Amino acid sequence: MNSGFESLEDFYKRKFDWIPENLSKDIGHVNVFRLPHPANKPVPYRRRDFFKVTLCRGNSRIHYADKVFSFEKQALVFSNPFIPYKWEHIETEVSGFYVIFNANFFNQFGNLIQYEVFQPAGTHVFELDDAQFDYLCGIFGKIETELSSEYIHKYDAIRNQIYELIHFAMKTRPSTLIEQLPINASQRIYWLFLELLERQFPIDENHTEIKLRTASDFADQLNVHVNHLNRAVKETSGKTTSNLIGERLLQEAKIMLKQSKWNVSEIAYSLGFQEVTHFNNFFKKHTEMSPVKFRKS
Repeated sequence: MNSGFESLEDFYKRKFDWIPENLSKDIGHVNVFRLPHPANKPVPYRRRDFFKVTLCRGNSRIHYADKVFSFEKQALVFSNPFIPYKWEHIETEVSGFYVIFNANFFNQFGNLIQYEVFQPAGTHVFELDDAQFDYLCGIFGKIETELSSEYIHKYDAIRNQIYELIHFAMKTRPSTLIEQLPINASQRIYWLFLELLERQFPIDENHTEIKLRTASDFADQLNVHVNHLNRAVKETSGKTTSNLIGERLLQEAKIMLKQSKWNVSEIAYSLGFQEVTHFNNFFKKHTEMSPVKFRKS
């Protein structure tokens, strides 16, 4: 695992050997590209510090966290900064688009993590028929046109087009959560909890351990009673707060075991386990194998 994220600067340097003059971490950034795309350098399997929405036609495989998703024809794919990923195009002939943007581009224009397509446990890959692919090509084409225009409010228009992509996907495969629950106080607390949970990752040389480990830790940070947090999380997700924390720790443990050079003890302590045996028991309970065996598998 390469330390940290691939930044926008890293992306442009890897793809083009240049960095846009207006690129800044303090200013929202967006850009759109057509597929096929220059790929003269290997694509790293790692997290990015930006969001990405890809419309791809052509047999492809996506390595996403500890899972692999494949599609033979065409798909709309959402990538987020919380999970490492890597694309493999099985066919040499691919077509489509992708748009990249950072969180600052949507600053004060909505919280992207509230949408399932950008949540770590959400649905990220949506296979499409020909008519759907053609329709989405039109949306990406509009983003491309707006980006090259002189229209003073073009970035507002581009945000609207990105939201159209998000809502198209969610309408294609609506989640149980959206069908059953209106927006309410419980959901808002849940999203705040989820965002706080994800903010602790990735674990790397610059961010060596998590600080919030229990439901009480999160409740204190959110300034709510732990029972209130637990009820909100259970009502919204159907899972307990402890289960969600445990699932996220397990996912991070798998990623670190496969991608980092840290030993098992270092990984255990970074994830808040005071004893390595506790980490070993936790990991084996959920995977039926030890961390060492998983690393070698």
